[in-house]
Amino acid sequence: MLHRGHESTDGTGGGELAVPMAWLYAEYIADELLRTGDLMPPTSFEFRAGRDALALTVFLSDTDGELSGIRVISQLETWLSLTAYDQPWQEWVRERMAQLAGEEAGAATPSPDLALAAEAWRWLEETELLAPDLDAVPGGGSVFGEDDGPKVWTPAWRLGLPLGHLAIHLF
Repeated sequence: MLHRGHESTDGTGGGELAVPMAWLYAEYIADELLRTGDLMPPTSFEFRAGRDALALTVFLSDTDGELSGIRVISQLETWLSLTAYDQPWQEWVRERMAQLAGEEAGAATPSPDLALAAEAWRWLEETELLAPDLDAVPGGGSVFGEDDGPKVWTPAWRLGLPLGHLAIHLF
């Protein structure tokens, strides 16, 4: 929680609270992409899963620390490729989180950006949502309607990732 008069955007202030600007901006970008795509209600757990998966993608792919509105358009292809179905997104996230944690290991104060990213990743991994079975074979002779198809408990990231990918496509 921020305290008025004690904010710092770079974490270098003497004893001041650092504002996690990079994470907040990544979350903002993800939120806007999902809202523009109008794929699900913004109050749903599915929306949160998509926003967190997309925010992690945006945050962790920013290797130069230069998130900006101008660069967002140029990054869409990168985010599409990272979130594509056939990509090992979960492993990539784990590797980037470990890399950033390793780089931060010697820092005097921990990065609030990385702390929020870690919390989002923890939620995506540990939370399961009841969702359509993404691995079900289409046309498997089921008599179920679209809404009545088989559902399984799915880690939030497995549901959020394709939603984020689709939101980028619709942008």
